[in-house]
Amino acid sequence: MTLVEVEGLSVHFGGKTALHGVDLAVAPGEIVTIVGPNGSGKTSLLRAVIGAIQPAAGSVRLKAGLRLGYVPQRLHVDPTLPITVGRFLALPRPAPRGARRAALEQAGVPDLLDQQMSSLSGGQFQRVLLARALIGGPEILLLDEATQGLDQPGSAAFYQQIETVRRDTGCAVLMISHELHVVMAASDRVVCLNGHVCCQGSPAVVASAPEYRALFGTGTGGALALYRHDHDHDHDHATTEAAE
Repeated sequence: MTLVEVEGLSVHFGGKTALHGVDLAVAPGEIVTIVGPNGSGKTSLLRAVIGAIQPAAGSVRLKAGLRLGYVPQRLHVDPTLPITVGRFLALPRPAPRGARRAALEQAGVPDLLDQQMSSLSGGQFQRVLLARALIGGPEILLLDEATQGLDQPGSAAFYQQIETVRRDTGCAVLMISHELHVVMAASDRVVCLNGHVCCQGSPAVVASAPEYRALFGTGTGGALALYRHDHDHDHDHATTEAAE
């Protein structure tokens, strides 16, 4: 059974077509990454999945009772507002302190519960947003460029944590990222968008596809060397970046 199934999706904004004829399915436990240039419709696709926008055509079907966890691209919290991480995690729905602490552990920041939100670094803030998305025990995590503004090591560490969450909880992940050097090989499947689905498949298949190379060039193929999966859960993280 698929968790999310998108068929023939078209989205219009102000008389312009943002997406046309998009098909997408996400199965339990898989990590699917959406890549594409600016303006390619990546966020529109994610917003259609969560029901924030209505399609002009096509359909979005979610598994009955599907539990979603959403990590936004950015969230502004007034730095003058005296609110702890623990209180923030209890908004808008109360959650037991134990559940909030467990979610922070899953997000890799177990000691932040009583910290002020205003004191967090950018990386810590994104981990708290991840913890907030994990509190309900989601079957699928949706991430909209969740590492925007972080440096490369911070981004890499965040996506490694996503892999750990998937391994430990079995949840699926549907994420948008512009950081090809970080996410390509951390994904089970990559979907390349440019208003429509240009190509999709395993990271290696997509990196070698003419449609992908026309958008991103050939250098990003070397991104696959940055992370190598071992199905016994041993990860060998190479340090070489894609040659540009």
